[in-house]
Amino acid sequence: MSVDLVLATLSESIALHERAKQHPEPVVDAASVIIASLARGGKVLAFGNGGSAADAQHLAAELVGRFQRRRAALAAIALTTDTSVLTSVSNDFSFDQVFARQIEALGRPGDVALAISTSGGSANVVRALDAARERELVTVALTGGDGGAVGRAAAVHVNVPSGIVARVQEVHRTLLHAMCQLVEEALTQPEGEGLDR
Repeated sequence: MSVDLVLATLSESIALHERAKQHPEPVVDAASVIIASLARGGKVLAFGNGGSAADAQHLAAELVGRFQRRRAALAAIALTTDTSVLTSVSNDFSFDQVFARQIEALGRPGDVALAISTSGGSANVVRALDAARERELVTVALTGGDGGAVGRAAAVHVNVPSGIVARVQEVHRTLLHAMCQLVEEALTQPEGEGLDR
């Protein structure tokens, strides 16, 4: 056990957060399209693999529940949680279709398809973004590395330029929290009681 390892991990994470601070505009753009969709009665469909699946679920929980304010629930679904759908699509079609099939079933024009991929190369995430574009959803991607095919497939691309998966995930979570705060502030009444629906 080494304190040096802990300090090195924190230093790497801080350094990557500092890099992310240099390009905040895509985060604001992502929040803006989410705000516009939710304000029109749309929803967010979030998805990814592994740790990114957890981040998709985290985002959906913050929107459906709350982030920091009392407000009306906001429509968000993580496409990573229904084991019957995940296993049936994987078994009957292929794992590459596991999110695309759900986009086909649940996505409507003007909804937001929010993809999370630390590698930027997940085939099932790219397929889902392709399906989302075909159905006129707004596409957003959070990626690592150089963004890869996932970043190129999205209308709004938030990139964390690192190949270290753990560090990318840490920054993704911070950026997702920033998005949640922007969304919540835009869609919450001044008294904090939420949307008037």
